[in-house]
Amino acid sequence: MKNARMRRVVAAVLLAAAWSAAAAAQTRPNVVLILADDLGYGDVGAFNPGGRIPTPHLDRLAREGLRLTDAHTPSAVCTPTRYGLLTGRYPWRTRLPRGVLWGNGDALIEPNRTTIASLLRDAGYHTAGIGKWHLGLRWAAIPGTVPDRTTNNEKAPVDWIDYRGRITDGPTHHGFAEFFGLPASLDMRDYVYIDGDRVPETPTTTLAGEPSTIPAFYRPGRAGATFRPERVLGDLTSRAVRYVREHAAGRQPFFLYLALASPHTPVLPTAAFAGRTGLGPYADFVSETDASIGEVLQALEQTGAAKNTLVLFASDNGPAPIAGMIESLRAKGHDSAGGWRGAKQDLYEGGHRVPVIVKWPGVVAPGATSRALVSLVDVLATIADVVGRPLLDAGEDSISFLPLLRQPATAVERAAVVVQSGNGSLAIREGRWKLCMAPGSGGLSTPVPGSADERGLPPVQLFDLEADPSEKTNLQSAHPEIVGRLTALLETYRKTGRSR
Repeated sequence: MKNARMRRVVAAVLLAAAWSAAAAAQTRPNVVLILADDLGYGDVGAFNPGGRIPTPHLDRLAREGLRLTDAHTPSAVCTPTRYGLLTGRYPWRTRLPRGVLWGNGDALIEPNRTTIASLLRDAGYHTAGIGKWHLGLRWAAIPGTVPDRTTNNEKAPVDWIDYRGRITDGPTHHGFAEFFGLPASLDMRDYVYIDGDRVPETPTTTLAGEPSTIPAFYRPGRAGATFRPERVLGDLTSRAVRYVREHAAGRQPFFLYLALASPHTPVLPTAAFAGRTGLGPYADFVSETDASIGEVLQALEQTGAAKNTLVLFASDNGPAPIAGMIESLRAKGHDSAGGWRGAKQDLYEGGHRVPVIVKWPGVVAPGATSRALVSLVDVLATIADVVGRPLLDAGEDSISFLPLLRQPATAVERAAVVVQSGNGSLAIREGRWKLCMAPGSGGLSTPVPGSADERGLPPVQLFDLEADPSEKTNLQSAHPEIVGRLTALLETYRKTGRSR
């Protein structure tokens, strides 16, 4: 009798220990954050049933996780979105009021500011960044030269940069134990990789570039001797797969931030994908990007890490209207913007509404969909919630959507989000209402800022996204009380320095 009772006690203790270990693992999952570059809402099949580009790996991720269909980037262009994603702070609060950083640009993330990487590092994670940084770097300067870290345009000089010197402010200074990737966009000079805080192959040759009239566009510039733009997607993918395989078996949870440089220009599908879709090089490149993501997801599955890994996928903004790619695809029956107005750089939905997928086995119900309002600035607070780390004064605009992951049907929706266009114009969204603080797109779509089309238009635009998802009818004159309320809310966010 005593032995039977003892066996029951031991079994109960072991079962409790197993449940405790499972609970502990679930509160400290590995985190893989994948950010595509210039991928449109409509480029992912799971978000665009009428789309023609095959994305089987992202579609499977959506079937196994949660689709967020009303998710937004904090900006319609690259650098500010990446700042907001990593810091949980709206990018219009920084020194960069519009546009993106160029190759000479100094580090944008302030010293000692909490990032997703630093938060997880402090929570005991191994942290790695692989891919496109584009948040500025404090480059070493060649002795005797005058560094230019502030001129922010395409012609900003980079000949003062000492690529043999150590980078004194970059990814490894903001929470990443290791980093491998690009300084900025793949169509921006100079063409080198960064490994940690060094450039392993300094630029000793020159790439001629390609004209902006074709999808393969990239600017001429210096490059490392073996650097080839068409190899970058493969290089980043293999590095990410290797990282997963090296860290999956360890006791330390890991965080991988994989910031792909595709399908941003230069659009360079490899021979294995060129012509595969029959829709042109951009569609082929999207298909190849999907396959690369599939390789990383497969590595998680093959190592057994997938069962305790939170995977979050997003794009950094809408599709790029360059070299006629969007128009060409529309003529073939594919809408990269997924039916939304506008594209990259715009205040309109096509500029900042992006496909977001979250998979977390045991927590996120497979095949779920949520129409809740979400911003990528919310990722920091969500991950802080997941690992039980208080944000305190960090992430001033970040609001956790962990309740949404657990119960998408009952979670309380975010009150409002703010987005920024390419020229620095802002829009604020609250429920069905969206107020654009500009008479036009704020980007590259008609009405273009300063154009004859924009001249004479009302200074703001108010849209009812429930009744008018295509943003065709400006209701600013019909609802001055809503314009006033949203303007005041935006001003409050400005003055207080936070919205959380």
